[in-house]
Amino acid sequence: MSGDLAILAGRGAMPRALAEAYPQALCVAFDGVETDLPRAGAQHGFEAFGALLDDLKARGITRLVLAGGVGRPPLDPGAFDPFMQALAPRLLAALQGGDDALVRLVISVFEEADFAVIGAHELLPDLTAAAGLLAGTEPDEAARADITRGREILAALSPLDVGQSAVVDTGIALGIETQQGTDAMLRFVAETPANLRGTGGVLVKRPKLGQDLRVDMPAIGPETVRGAAKAGLRGIAIAAGQVVLIEREALIAAAQEAGLFLLAEAP
Repeated sequence: MSGDLAILAGRGAMPRALAEAYPQALCVAFDGVETDLPRAGAQHGFEAFGALLDDLKARGITRLVLAGGVGRPPLDPGAFDPFMQALAPRLLAALQGGDDALVRLVISVFEEADFAVIGAHELLPDLTAAAGLLAGTEPDEAARADITRGREILAALSPLDVGQSAVVDTGIALGIETQQGTDAMLRFVAETPANLRGTGGVLVKRPKLGQDLRVDMPAIGPETVRGAAKAGLRGIAIAAGQVVLIEREALIAAAQEAGLFLLAEAP
């Protein structure tokens, strides 16, 4: 039964995949956020969060899944409903933090309203990968060393809430994901002069330490592979069970075609 489930949709392929898998679920779109939903049963604005909560309760919704990116949409304080006015001090504090702070606030607001927030990967288990080699050939010793270095960098940056991926080439950090995202980082790496590079490098994608995976789980897709190939990388290493594979078959095929390894490592 999915009649008690609402899909709060953002950008990307995830909302559509969930909507197709759970046809009885209520799909909710948001003002100012483009979405690829096959249907939208409700439309809401972020400034009227109280109206969203009331609507969900009136429809008998008890479970929520937040799918797709929304970034940090512009908010008009003058249009805040009473609920948002009361939430404003907490919202301001979260906005001054990183993405994790904002995610924690959103989850807590829904939970305080007695909704259960569940992860997309709980509804679609095939979204993530078990540990193992998904494409290409096993990374050699040099690539393995770069993967280890990438994991160390991301672990060190986790308390700062910076990003979820890094590119390491022969032990040198060529790129660290920031608010602009993984694709932007890969374009930056592609422009790095040859004299600053080594043997190719590896993209390492993992959640931050302690990250709540119900919302904003790291993701890669065919476009990520194409960006990694253009950047001259040798492969991609992800955390098994903790990174979403968007368009899984196309993603693996793209890695094979590009000659990149795709490795899922145990967390």
